[in-house]
Formats: sequence, structure tokens, C-alpha cells
Amino acid sequence: MNKPAFPADATTLAIDVGGSAIKGALLDIRGEMVSERVRIENIYPCPPSVILDTIAQLAQQLPGFHRVAVGFPGLVRDGRVFNIPSFSKSTLEGEVDPALVLAWDGFDLESALNQYFEQPVRVANDADVQGCAAISGKGLEFVMTLGTGVGTALFFDGVLLPHFELGHAPFRKGMTFEEQIGNAARREVGKERWIGRVYKAIAAYNHFLFFDHIYIGGGNGRHLEGYELPENATLVSNTAGILGGIKIWER
Repeated sequence: MNKPAFPADATTLAIDVGGSAIKGALLDIRGEMVSERVRIENIYPCPPSVILDTIAQLAQQLPGFHRVAVGFPGLVRDGRVFNIPSFSKSTLEGEVDPALVLAWDGFDLESALNQYFEQPVRVANDADVQGCAAISGKGLEFVMTLGTGVGTALFFDGVLLPHFELGHAPFRKGMTFEEQIGNAARREVGKERWIGRVYKAIAAYNHFLFFDHIYIGGGNGRHLEGYELPENATLVSNTAGILGGIKIWER
């Protein structure tokens, strides 16, 4: 596939799709914001048509871009969505709706957005995008985003590795990482117990990944501010989900 040609001063519309809201901003060629960040709350249920409409509303407030980068909270391969836990529910923290699972399974989000924008679009997992803005490019680097669920990404010497939904891996007490340290769990057990679980999650991931460094982001990452983390752990700003939009076009 030929790489699209862009002007030297190309502007990127970077969109960070989350379970509770969709955020976006314009980035210059250096990856710096050249607009205010726009945020639109999601309305549930969220089939593909609703998400496309919300992204369109956001883009109308941020005109003047040459390309689009979208971070999406689910398993995305070649622009297609194969698993999206949050939008497979009728409410943000409700039960899974089989009809929504079916609506999203295999949905070609990248092609749908290409048709709408008539501009080149790249869609990738949101943790992958955030990691592109956070990593150093040295060794095996692991990204864990804490939001509605748990996102993950892996990089080796700066190369983005194939995406795995490691938030759905078994963790403790017969539950997954997402079930134990997702937003619903934080609200259920309280901040202090939840932070204790996050420490255990970091150790558990390291037992089988043997990462050199872990980057922790997402909206709930802020709850770890002021707490001592392992030496090889770094908190990253939630804006990395947007700033990674320029990096995903460089990879």
C-alpha cells in the first residue's frame, strides 16, 4: 500500500475514544496541540452508528486537518473492530448485549471513517496509540491504561507489537484484570483497595511479560498520583491518548 503524501505542515485530527466520552484535538507536525481539546459524552447504547455520529460532531468543531488518527478501546486489527467490551453493553457498566456484540464484531471502523472524512484515517487500539506518545523506544515497554476497562500495549525497541487484549487475562479470584481493576471495581471497593489491586496487577503482568518499563495511563491513572510506584514504572498524562495520534502516523 502506498503511503499517503502530506504537506510538510500537515495537521492531524487526533481522536481518543473512551467508554464515557470521546475527546479530540488538532496536532501540528511536531505532535503539539494547536486547538482546544473537545470532549463529547457518550450516549448509551453505543452501536457503530452512534459512535460515528459522535465522532462527526466532534470533527465539526475541529476543522482544517489533513489526516485522522483514532484510538479505540477494543481489539482493532487493520482498522476493524473485533472486540469492544464497553460498547457491547446497553449502559456504561451494564450487562453485555448480544446484539451490540454482533453489531461491532468485524465492523470496519477505519473504512467507515474514511468515507465520512474523505481524508486518510488510521484506527488503532487506544492503549497502542497512547503508548506511541509515552515510550522511550528502549527494550520491552508495557503500557497499561486504567479507564472504564484495562487497556494494554507492548513495544520492543520502539516497535509496536501485535495487539493482545491482556486486560481480559486471568488475574485473581477467578476474575480478569479488567474485572479487578476496571472502573466498576474501583467504585465498588474504594480507592485504597483498588490501588492495592493495581500494585498486584503490575507485579502479575511482570511475572509473565518481564518488561523493562511500564507506563500507566488512562483516566483512572490519576488516582495513583502521589503514591510510590516501582522504579521501572511511570505515570503518563491522559492527554497521551490524543498526542499519540501523530506518532501512530509515523509508524
